[in-house]
Order: sequence, then structure tokens, then C-alpha cells
Amino acid sequence: MIAIVDYGMGNLRSVQKAFERTGLNAQVTNIPETIKKADALVLPGVGAFRDCMANLAHLELEDTVKSFIKTGKPYFGICLGLQILLTSSEEFGISKGLDIIKGSVVEFNKNMPDPQSGEIMKIPHMGWNTLENMKQSPLFDGIKDGEYFYFVHSFYIKPSDMAYASSTTGYGIEFVSSIWKDNIVATQFHPEKSQTAGLKIIENFGKWIKKC
Repeated sequence: MIAIVDYGMGNLRSVQKAFERTGLNAQVTNIPETIKKADALVLPGVGAFRDCMANLAHLELEDTVKSFIKTGKPYFGICLGLQILLTSSEEFGISKGLDIIKGSVVEFNKNMPDPQSGEIMKIPHMGWNTLENMKQSPLFDGIKDGEYFYFVHSFYIKPSDMAYASSTTGYGIEFVSSIWKDNIVATQFHPEKSQTAGLKIIENFGKWIKKC
């Protein structure tokens, strides 16, 4: 069973439906014991980093998530589920993350010009964009370089060690759009909103679980 963490934020049902469409058994839960027994963990989300961490702490799930990752079983972070892996975020002041991956979460420059047109880029970064500079990752089997995925975010991660970056995406600047570290995979984009390519990402995660 795959546990999808319910911490009171995010489009949990659409994530669960996407997993079910690929034939994977995914259960939305906020019960620590259920999470501990799961074969894999998915933490999706949209919204503020600070609120996400506060909700995890309030539900006594912060340590549960960290302990689960330490077991070596697969973890898949989506959007906020990627960002909270970092040491801290500058959203609404400095907020502490799980500190599993050293680095910070920073805001796009609101006065950032488009490199081609010179026009000011719209923030949040919302809509379809490509994955570039893709490296080997359990999620990317059958995904070609330049494939389009759906994004919606105003902040992006800056890991201290770029060796964990499995793809980048250009939006005024080049930012890290996915990572892979040991039993952790995570994406800034939303596979559950990314149609056929997104379902392929989820299917690949299911195959990876069986190998771990």
C-alpha cells in the first residue's frame, strides 16, 4: 500500500485518483501507524511552506515522515512535498524544513525579465513547461528530454549539492525541477495534472517500489 499523507493541504483526491489510474493501491491517511506500515510514502501539496510544516507538526507527522524516509522505503514528494525536504524556506520569513537535503527554498524574482521578449515574467510560474538536463532517475524511464509537465509555484529549491538534481526547468532562470537522492524522489511539477506524461511518472514510481 502507498500512503498519501493528509496534512490538511493539497489536492489529495486528484493525486489518489492518478495513482489509482495506473493500478496502484494508494490510501490517503494522517494516521502515523498506517504510514509506518506503508510500502511507500507520497507527500503532495500546494500552498505555503510554513503552513505545511506547522500542520505536519500539529498532526505529529513530521517525525513520522522523517522516520519513514530513514527506513529506506520509497518517498515521493510533489511540489511542497519536494520543498519541505530542504533545510529552510524564505516564504513568509525563514521557516525550517525537514533538512533531509541541504539547501533553501527561495522566491522567483518578481521583476525577472523574459530572456527572449524582455517582458516581466508572471509569478507564480503557472502552466506547462519542459524538463531539461535530465539525469537518470527512477521516475524518468520512457520520459524524453524536453517533455512538458504542469507547474504552479512561486518558490523553487536551491540544493547545496546539485548532484541530487535530476532535472532543471527554465523560467527566466534555470531552476531544479526534480531530485533523486537514495530512496527519495521529488518533483516541483504536478504529475497528477500532467496528463499522459504525468501518469507515466507515477507508473514508474510504482515499478520502483517493487525494486526497493
